[in-house]
Amino acid sequence: MCACAATADATCPTRRRRNERVDGLACGTAHVLSRGTASYLSPPHPSSASGGGSGPHVWRCMSSLVELTRTPSFRLDGKRALVTGGGRGIGLAAASALAQAGAHVTLAARTRADVEAATEAIRARGDKAEPLVLDVTDLGAVQAAIANAAPFNILINNAGTNRPAYLLDVKVEDFDLIFDLNVRAAFFVAQAVARRLIEATQPGSIINISSQMGHVGAARRTVYCASKHAMEGFTKAMAIELAPHNVRVNSLGPTFLETPMTRPFFQNEAFRNEVLSKIKLGRLGQLEELTGAIVFLASEASSLMTGAAMVIDGGWTAE
Repeated sequence: MCACAATADATCPTRRRRNERVDGLACGTAHVLSRGTASYLSPPHPSSASGGGSGPHVWRCMSSLVELTRTPSFRLDGKRALVTGGGRGIGLAAASALAQAGAHVTLAARTRADVEAATEAIRARGDKAEPLVLDVTDLGAVQAAIANAAPFNILINNAGTNRPAYLLDVKVEDFDLIFDLNVRAAFFVAQAVARRLIEATQPGSIINISSQMGHVGAARRTVYCASKHAMEGFTKAMAIELAPHNVRVNSLGPTFLETPMTRPFFQNEAFRNEVLSKIKLGRLGQLEELTGAIVFLASEASSLMTGAAMVIDGGWTAE
């Protein structure tokens, strides 16, 4: 340090006060020394009165005085997860991600071939999974299956459907089918899972798979939008009631995803262009782009989140 800089360092009130504060950290007489970008504390200079000489200094890094925040774990070891609609699409992607994070996953769906094939694929990777052939619209079967199982700490409430139609063309049977699965079944699956968690005094995370359409409107989707707005509503109300039991409830709202099941629809150029014009990132979503959010919501990493809506829509709802 040049003489001018040394004088400024010694006379600057701010630097004096800072040094005085640091000096009090080591027996009231420590000195701050710098090496590169790190600061260190040195012991006091030896004095002739204490018989000290010019022995070696013992360095202590100031980083030991800084308390660093712990990063929570995204692991799900020891947790049990139930995924409805688990045989394909979002459900299968969610089940795979949860199992890979350490959870024991039960894949529920009506089609035996789908859930058994999905289960075998997860097991072949070395993860834990089991199939459950279940029609979630059969509320008696749902209540019995969940009541007779060990509590599920994680629910991916995913089973859902849609039958697009213009408002004036909506049929009563289509309205009933959509609401029966998207609202009625989803509501009572969540209720059954929550009841078992409360009985066992265990914490849990319920993740309702909603849609960006639970936050906006769209032509040909009056019934679907109504069903997903309903899901957003009961997500918030459930979160309020279940919070005292340490059971969290959140929703996940994806945009249009490109999957084997949806790919034929996007071969219609007009429909594809309409969708892409709304997605600000200019592309369809992929299943793997949801799995990080699913593991986050299921894990302790989201322990302060409940009653929230996580929308993964490429910017669709930004305007």
